Amino acid sequence: MAADLNAIVDQLSTLTVMEAAELVKQLESKWGVSAAAVAVAAGPAAGGAAAPAAEEKTEFNVILADAGANKINVIKEIRAITGLGLKEAKDLVEGAPKTVKEGVNKDDAKKIKDQLTAAGAKVDIK
Repeated sequence: MAADLNAIVDQLSTLTVMEAAELVKQLESKWGVSAAAVAVAAGPAAGGAAAPAAEEKTEFNVILADAGANKINVIKEIRAITGLGLKEAKDLVEGAPKTVKEGVNKDDAKKIKDQLTAAGAKVDIK
């Protein structure tokens, strides 16, 4: 069986690009499938082991992109969220873009973003 497959591979290697494209079209019409579907189905099997599934991100960084027009409100929220003093919170807001919190879970990141957005800031979660 392996020798037969090797012979087929050798024969296919001699095809021109146009001949290979025509072969694909004929096989698609004969078997009623698309080459893309066959490649996706054969991909993990051909590679031996399936690629590991992408892990869902569990830690997020909340980044203050821009303080907006209401800096005072944003500074108050930063102080409430981080526990920083007035000067440190003001420096963080004026130095935007800056990271507000690192390594927080998805729900906390969304909550912090909502708080800062309500105060008038622009926030990114990464």
